[in-house]
Amino acid sequence: MSLLEVHEISHTYGDKSLYNKASFDLFKGEHMGLVGANGAGKSTLMKSLVGEVVPDTGFIRWQNKAKIGHLDQYASVDPEETIESYLKSAFQELFASEKKLMEINEALTKHPDEILLKTASSLQDTLEQKDFYAVDSKVQRVAAGLGLTPLGLDRPLKKLSGGQRAKVILAKLLLADVDVLLLDEPTNFLDTEHVEWLTKYLKGFKGAFIVISHDHYFLNDICTCILDVEFDTLKKYTGNYDSFLRQKELKQVEYVRAYEHQKKEIEKAEDYIARNKTRAATAAMAKSRQKKLAKIDRLATPQTQPKAHFKFPYQEISTQKALALTDLEIGYYYSLMPKLSLTVATGSKTAVTGFNGIGKSTLLKTLIGEIPAIKGSFQFGEKTVIGYYEQDLHFGDDQKTPLAYLLDLFPKMTVKELRGALAKCGISAEHIDRNIATLSGGEQSKVKLCVLTLTPANFLILDEPTNHLDAQAKEGLEKAIRNFKGTVLFVSHDPLFYQDWVDRVIDIEEHIIIND
Repeated sequence: MSLLEVHEISHTYGDKSLYNKASFDLFKGEHMGLVGANGAGKSTLMKSLVGEVVPDTGFIRWQNKAKIGHLDQYASVDPEETIESYLKSAFQELFASEKKLMEINEALTKHPDEILLKTASSLQDTLEQKDFYAVDSKVQRVAAGLGLTPLGLDRPLKKLSGGQRAKVILAKLLLADVDVLLLDEPTNFLDTEHVEWLTKYLKGFKGAFIVISHDHYFLNDICTCILDVEFDTLKKYTGNYDSFLRQKELKQVEYVRAYEHQKKEIEKAEDYIARNKTRAATAAMAKSRQKKLAKIDRLATPQTQPKAHFKFPYQEISTQKALALTDLEIGYYYSLMPKLSLTVATGSKTAVTGFNGIGKSTLLKTLIGEIPAIKGSFQFGEKTVIGYYEQDLHFGDDQKTPLAYLLDLFPKMTVKELRGALAKCGISAEHIDRNIATLSGGEQSKVKLCVLTLTPANFLILDEPTNHLDAQAKEGLEKAIRNFKGTVLFVSHDPLFYQDWVDRVIDIEEHIIIND
């Protein structure tokens, strides 16, 4: 019996079909990767599995009493609560049992009772079976694995950055006693060493899980099966990600071959019918063939996802020094890192790395003037024009469509021009006219990047631009950055994205410059 049964579900947005009578099962112990291009419907499916979205048709059935843990990076939390107390809340049922056991034991000292003794014994057995007395060590182990220990477990949640807060929420989920984990992009805010720790943890997880990720190396290590969301279907493949790619490629080749064969047969039949339907001697035969042709289950035309082709327009500038930092200290109430002094050459491509919370995003926000420097100074070259990409996907009014959003920013451009710009960035015609709130993180990222493709600049400042992007979009972004004639300073936790072409890496954690 399956742990999860998804039976013939259909889901549409307007005229766009995400899935049409799609089905799959998840069995106990299966480690499933959920993949597909941006906008294919991965996050919508995940929301359907937890009841946040209801399919148009079909049903989703979980095994009775299955305990499900869902990663919600935007879950509401008590800002005054500390990291440690928040993580320990994963064991609140056990703490409640301990409290009840202590109350019963106190009552037994005054009035011995056989029923209370049995209750106390049962509670004690439960606590021991659930390994309650190792809670502190479990919390310490997961906190260390995800890089929370250096923050101080007594730190209130309100003092955490968005990335740190997301890691705390993930840590609590991993500590919870669940049968199934549902994880949507769990590595987005993790450094390399913490991704490695999470990989090892998930490989050893005895329950089942479904993980959405664009990190193919991560999926390859942790998955025993892959669910592919593409062209309104859900197809399950056995094996890791590499195995899935091989199987999918073979199926695509077979499908195209079958489609082309059927197309030729149909054209041949249509030609015969056209030539013979008016001739008395052959009209009956033509009519017979026409009836057979009408009954053929025609294969759909092979489709391809729209590809993202980014191109950032360059505004001329004449200076050798694009940016100079002198004893710069950044932060909100106190310095987040040691003083920074460095020079960025015009036309160079610089990656900024370091653990989450060290101040990478704060540095970028300081440079664009969003927050003031605490001490020191920085100076851009004369006539610098900055193009800024923010990690957080804020749009003001997310009920607007991408087209409406761009019309507000670029009122002098025509609707046709803006539609063309969005299409070049890999956003389909259907999604151009959908509310931004209904788009995936990857599609929202493309909308933000589209703004940069319409804004001439000579200095791009990008904060985690690859978050949420699928492999094809990452490739398009890499090409655009490499071809950009101006200067680029960007924050990234993905060395595989930049290591082959970047001019310099600034590791803020170690305060060192690599490849200078």
